Amino acid sequence: MNLQEHVSYIGGSRIYFLETGEGSPVVLIHGLSGSGRWWRYNIDFLAQFHHVYIIDLVGFGRSRRQRFQLSRAASLLAEWMDQIGIEKAIFIGHSMGGFISIDLAGSYPEKVDRLVLVDVPALPLDRSRAKTAIRLARAVLEMPRPFLPILVSDGWQAGPRTVYAAAHELLHSDISHKIELVRAPTLVVWGDHDWLVPLNIGVRLYDKLPQADFVVIERAGHNPMWDRPELFNPIVEDFLQGRPIQERSGQRQIH
Repeated sequence: MNLQEHVSYIGGSRIYFLETGEGSPVVLIHGLSGSGRWWRYNIDFLAQFHHVYIIDLVGFGRSRRQRFQLSRAASLLAEWMDQIGIEKAIFIGHSMGGFISIDLAGSYPEKVDRLVLVDVPALPLDRSRAKTAIRLARAVLEMPRPFLPILVSDGWQAGPRTVYAAAHELLHSDISHKIELVRAPTLVVWGDHDWLVPLNIGVRLYDKLPQADFVVIERAGHNPMWDRPELFNPIVEDFLQGRPIQERSGQRQIH
């Protein structure tokens, strides 16, 4: 895998990103407390067919030590696309990255070709802080052990202030009105053991999207792209190529 490193400067913000592969542009957007490293098991596969861009959101990963603003993230991505010359791209967003991708697709529909939303808290969770903490602890306990050092390292690099501020803004933002504005064909992917953002959120999100498919990956938690890449990768590529999503052991489609 030949990864090229770049930094873009937009309106006082610094965006670090990697790129690899050739073909239609695909942009990978990580979630809260994450970085581009969360796509480790997906980049090589996708780069066989696409020009893949892996972004570290402002405040996280190698774009750290800057103030993160959820409300500004989608417009920053749109400006970043203009700066590097991407007219239209496929966006794959995990968790908070999917939230941002919905905002982008609803606000700048001309820039989004297709959309993949992975375990996205796009609708209000209606829970107390105590319940959120309990679900977070359960989600961490069920994560694959090799993933935990990356989770801890990325959270440490971002810093508690950035993580807390981003989580607070995410939990108190309502993007429901943008979901119905999404015109790009969309694939919703969920882990059936996601204790952080439960499956019923995915069902409600799917029901609100004008044009969508929904696949549940069994024995996967909040990070199905890491937990079960052997299923996640071909499912996503079926969708990106406009093919019917094949039935495979370990997945199920919701209609």
